[in-house]
Amino acid sequence: MQTIRLTLLLAVSTFTAAQSPAPARSPWLMQDSGTTAGLRGIDSVDGTVAWASGTGGTVLKTIDGGAHWTACAVPDAATDGATLDFRGVQAWDANTAIAMASGPGEKSRLYKTIDGCKTWTLLEKNTEKDGFWDDFVFQRSDYGYLSLPDDGELIGDPLHGRFDTHVGYKRNIQFLDTAGCEARDGEAAFAASNSSFVVLGFGRYILGTGGKSGARVLIAPKLNRGVSTVPCLGIDVPIIGGNESSGVFSLAIRDVKHLIAVGGDYTKPYESKGTAAHTDGDWHHWTASTIPPHGFRSAVKWSEALKLWITAGTNGSDLSRDDGKTWQPLDDGNWNALSLPFVVGPNGRIAKLDPAALPPAQ
Repeated sequence: MQTIRLTLLLAVSTFTAAQSPAPARSPWLMQDSGTTAGLRGIDSVDGTVAWASGTGGTVLKTIDGGAHWTACAVPDAATDGATLDFRGVQAWDANTAIAMASGPGEKSRLYKTIDGCKTWTLLEKNTEKDGFWDDFVFQRSDYGYLSLPDDGELIGDPLHGRFDTHVGYKRNIQFLDTAGCEARDGEAAFAASNSSFVVLGFGRYILGTGGKSGARVLIAPKLNRGVSTVPCLGIDVPIIGGNESSGVFSLAIRDVKHLIAVGGDYTKPYESKGTAAHTDGDWHHWTASTIPPHGFRSAVKWSEALKLWITAGTNGSDLSRDDGKTWQPLDDGNWNALSLPFVVGPNGRIAKLDPAALPPAQ
């Protein structure tokens, strides 16, 4: 699915806003990113400091809530850095961040900065010629689960029948290769928004997948000294699946009882059926939203401050106040990824959420 992933969303970016519902007022305030890169990575540290990343070796940073976005130095600029597609970024403050490039073989890499992105250090380079890194996530809360924040995971396309999986120690990133979850034929994760899985302790994660084998989540057991003899648990999810362009694109967690999965078929951005599902106290059982988002969705996040969920995709965004059972349209913009209060998309699109403009509960 590497070809599909490399061209992800290019086909749908030509759709016009007139083809989808248009709420009266968008709650997203557009910002000047200073770039035309396709942005897929976004990580808000505290709403004031945030980092974004995308095509052409692009990494951006704001330290004033998005009033100004600054272009970072391009990692490996002297060689091939400008050819890299940074699909994910994870940050801790205005100086420290790690950016993940996604691509075939050695085009998948991790770089770290500790000086506010003036310089970058190469941490990891994919050595598998058939490898493709999809998502790179650090845990930021215990979510009411007995686990320690700041453990990380990197997951890539299946290799030799298993998802390529690396476990990281805190922000120092000493990655270990681990035996990833077994993949069904034609199953893969999507490098669409750096949010296809959530981390729940060292080596433990919940991964959303798709592809020809259908949509499901894989629950990985906690590692003991870097290994586990217990297989991952695979659970079918009521999200559209069955071809290379469909499945679960994003997972988010509120607490251990409430998880939401979103996705669909990115070649059908205005198809709403089968684009969201939720749990209510049991990771093993997923229920389709009775009123789904109004199209394909590639990212979803919980806002603790606002007590609601927001999901976004190539034909707009939606909110849910009832833990994913029903969704209300917010806008009809073209978006790729979320880290509240920010959302990013193609052609350098960055916007910040205006809570005052959110629609009232229906």
